[in-house]
Amino acid sequence: MTSDYDAPRKQDEDPSSDSVDELKVQQRQPQAGLVDEDEAIAAEGIELPGADLSDEQLTVRVLPELDDEFTCMQCFLVRHRSQLASDEGGFLLCTDCSA
Repeated sequence: MTSDYDAPRKQDEDPSSDSVDELKVQQRQPQAGLVDEDEAIAAEGIELPGADLSDEQLTVRVLPELDDEFTCMQCFLVRHRSQLASDEGGFLLCTDCSA
């Protein structure tokens, strides 16, 4: 089937389609769905490199290493014993670091 691309296109009489002028007016109107965020409040959560954190208290609960865990001697991550790749002379390596 051939198509005549020069022929005028069929216009749907869709009342929901807006003209360009109406869309521009709608764009200028304030939208209630947008959330205005205060820049000062948003900036409080950002830590800058080299910031003085000496007065900050850590609230992280540190758990001791369990019996079925080990600390990799290369990446220093605590891993499960199933990820132990080598144990040569107490030098424990995980499967990621041994590859």
